[in-house]
Amino acid sequence: MTKRKVVHVVPDKKQGGWNVEVEKQQGKKHFETKDDAVGAGKKIAKEGPLGQIKIHKQDGTIQTEHTYGEDPKNILG
Repeated sequence: MTKRKVVHVVPDKKQGGWNVEVEKQQGKKHFETKDDAVGAGKKIAKEGPLGQIKIHKQDGTIQTEHTYGEDPKNILG
């Protein structure tokens, strides 16, 4: 079964700007603008056979999410 790669675009409360973080992976990529972070996050999410991006608002709540690739019926969400 292919695991979904989940990417989050989140505000960086310490430095300002935005971070792109991949679930279950260490590290993050930092961007000055949300648009740049979303573009990079979408690219990462589209790399595998199944990916998802969750774009957060400045307050940390989820603004929107997109799934790429074939979404298996046996995975909830």
